[in-house]
Amino acid sequence: MSSSAPQHPRPAGGHRLWSVDEHLADVLTAVRPLEPIELQLLDAQGCVLVEDVTVPVALPPFDNSSMDGYAVRTADVQGASEEFPAVLTVIGDVAAGSGELPTVGPGEAARIMTGAPLPPGAEAVVPVEWTDGGTGGGAVAGMTPASAAPEQAGGEVRVHRAAEVRAHVRARGSDVQAGDLALAAGTVLGPPQIALLAAIGRGTVRVRPRPRVVVLSTGSELVQPGEALTSGTIYDSNSFALAAAARDAGAIAYRVGAVADDADTLRATIEDQLIRADLLVTTGGVSVGAYDVVKEALSSVGAGDEASGDVDGAGIDFRKLAMQPGKPQGFGTIGPDHTPLLALPGNPVSSYVSFELFVRPAIRTLMGLPESEVRRPSVRAVLTADKALGSPAGRRQFLRGKYDAESGTVSPVGGSGSHLIAALAHADSLMVVPEDVTSVEPGTELEVVLLG
Repeated sequence: MSSSAPQHPRPAGGHRLWSVDEHLADVLTAVRPLEPIELQLLDAQGCVLVEDVTVPVALPPFDNSSMDGYAVRTADVQGASEEFPAVLTVIGDVAAGSGELPTVGPGEAARIMTGAPLPPGAEAVVPVEWTDGGTGGGAVAGMTPASAAPEQAGGEVRVHRAAEVRAHVRARGSDVQAGDLALAAGTVLGPPQIALLAAIGRGTVRVRPRPRVVVLSTGSELVQPGEALTSGTIYDSNSFALAAAARDAGAIAYRVGAVADDADTLRATIEDQLIRADLLVTTGGVSVGAYDVVKEALSSVGAGDEASGDVDGAGIDFRKLAMQPGKPQGFGTIGPDHTPLLALPGNPVSSYVSFELFVRPAIRTLMGLPESEVRRPSVRAVLTADKALGSPAGRRQFLRGKYDAESGTVSPVGGSGSHLIAALAHADSLMVVPEDVTSVEPGTELEVVLLG
């Protein structure tokens, strides 16, 4: 499923320092919303609607009872009390789904179940609790099954309270009227929206599909959780974190097991995954080390080689960003459909922060969400800390924080190290320190990006 990304030459990123905003703009320029498709309702959950949906029939489609009780004429129960109950003849039962309905005349009542249509002649429903439950002619009111005979006439019911016109009656169209706008284009379909579509009779809906995001981590030192660690190995947490983050952003995520530090193996793995990817995310191997295999495997892919026929400017550009953590980044397109690929650093915090800043907006753009919903929301909050926070000159720093909405404050969680996963797990926000600030005193107001 192609994203139909526009192709354009990118400036080489390795010889200058990109700002965070420049890199994000470059990513979003190369990403376009996925093409709409028609999906069954449950398959459309989490997708973005691409059409206005109007109501074909009123909801509810007929006047119906909101209680188990008796359908009556209000004049027949006027002045009814415990001492002087109104005595009415029971002419039949009305269950939910009933077709032919008895007509309620003077001095008459019909047993009625919740959701059943109000029969002709009736003006209100008296709950069964307001009556003696009726005598003869069938089961106790409120307990008649839908399979019972629809008009079990006979017997009487004593009503102990008066009822106003339309009491305990759900009016036709009281939820929505025919022709009303049910859901507007751009709506993300969650359970309540799926319920409404079903209620108005829609079996399918036209949406932009959830993007398919393939996440893979690189490193010969990586071991899968559940396996035994040996000397020099660590558990692969990045691919789990990023796959979970992709799902949280609204994507369908495919996590690929860690790939060893071998360029040919990585290149082959990525080529195998292209068939199911609208977006590829790698983590690790983008710095300047001797084993940075992502750069080795992808630097020459689709780089405009005329001999290969690829002259449209596609390819992966590796660059340095003026940010901490997450300075080394890679971005471009790969494969015959020019699938976007974001190469993130390998340190756990660096990769997660990079995901939130760059990958999440790309996923939300693929979904077709409006610009206001592409990025995480941010607020201004006052720093509460024991001491000033340091920040490198010329770098936009993102520190983990705990935000208190009630007091409008934020406090640091853990240090600035890009390996501190435990601190990340306890943070709910990122504190943003601008490039031109090297020290932030307690009491200073900061931009805070809210996570979740």
